[in-house]
Amino acid sequence: MPRMKTSEATLARRIGLFFLVVYGVGDIVGSGIYGTIGIAAGAMGHAVWLAFVASMIAAMLTGLTYASISSRHPRAAGAAYVAQRAFRSPLLSYAVGLAVMASGLTSIGAASNVFAANLSHLLGGFAPKAIVAVFLLALALVNFRGIRESMWANLVCTAIEVGGLVLLIVVGARYWGGVDYFATAAPAPGEAARGLGLPLLLSGAVLTFYSFVGFEDMINVSEEVKSPERNMPRGLVLSVGIATVIYIAVSITAVSVVAPARLADSSRGAPLVQIMGVAAPWLSPWVYRAITLFAVANTALLNFIMASRLAYGMARQGLLPRALGKVHARRRTPHVAIGVLFAVALALALTGNIPTLARATSFLLLSVFIAMNLALLVLKRRPGEPRGRFEVPAAVPIGGILVCGLMIAHAKRAEIQVSGIIVAAILILYAVLRPKKTLESSDAS
Repeated sequence: MPRMKTSEATLARRIGLFFLVVYGVGDIVGSGIYGTIGIAAGAMGHAVWLAFVASMIAAMLTGLTYASISSRHPRAAGAAYVAQRAFRSPLLSYAVGLAVMASGLTSIGAASNVFAANLSHLLGGFAPKAIVAVFLLALALVNFRGIRESMWANLVCTAIEVGGLVLLIVVGARYWGGVDYFATAAPAPGEAARGLGLPLLLSGAVLTFYSFVGFEDMINVSEEVKSPERNMPRGLVLSVGIATVIYIAVSITAVSVVAPARLADSSRGAPLVQIMGVAAPWLSPWVYRAITLFAVANTALLNFIMASRLAYGMARQGLLPRALGKVHARRRTPHVAIGVLFAVALALALTGNIPTLARATSFLLLSVFIAMNLALLVLKRRPGEPRGRFEVPAAVPIGGILVCGLMIAHAKRAEIQVSGIIVAAILILYAVLRPKKTLESSDAS
């Protein structure tokens, strides 16, 4: 397969450190806290904040691996490119890339359905499927318009979704100090009390780990980041750190205002709505429904950006059809990839079993994390391999492998089965397309 002409349009480097951090915070926060806090509080009691600390440490191990990788190889193909460079296997690179893309597409599908359901409830009389179609088309147009416009849209959405959490912290701050923040959940009848030990912290970390998923998407916009070797590691670490501070403050506020058992009871309403009902009864419940619209829209937009850049990068490697690697001469965005993924996401949102797929692709994402940690170990030991501006000791990726293995051990059988079906579909697609070598194979040798 011939190399692409150097005269072709390329992605534009228009993302500075500030917008990169906003991208990361928006992706991470939009993934987790709104739905996680109730379940985690029910399991951990007033000590729920420690679960977020534990899961931050667990996630940061792989996050630091991604930071090191991004300082070495800031490529749009992200994990797929690094897998090819480390293991020199187009099949593995293809599987890793499509697994990440599948995770992004199911996230877009899930967010689209949540957006449609909430907007339909607020406005009334609108068909959810029609809202899904218009919503995805709007995201595709923003994505096509340009990375600068996409980052401004992300800034607005992130400000609103994070602002909702900051408001909750502010109105609930006067309740701080009224409970024992090391007290665990009361045992169910007939069960022994669980002390605050390592087993409980690990179980809490498993529940809250996915609240930090999203940092891995940042590597796929590397080719649009200014000075990526310096800014990518900084942006990734800052994003996880900011999300951690928000999560801890929200979790402390939550259990200070509402008893953990009540937060875990979904029949009483969404956890944040319960908290605001006590701390700020003057605030209309529709406000947080509106904030939810911006949160899920942001999640969908950021995953759309990630998936389109991943498809572009994989096409540049020769792992996907060459047309997906084209860049619009004026807009400097991968317009063909955006159009194709719009069609796939729309079909998935309208017909797919999104919750099952989302759980399965989360399982696959953990497998990708293991592959990336292994890849960094391989690259660190390879003679002549150029080093990045941000290096971590081998203990970091080894710790990341152990943590991800622990999370995989807690996966349910249904998730593993659906993941197996997805992997089988990826292998069949690989056999049909037969991408034997990459366009950038010289870079991966």
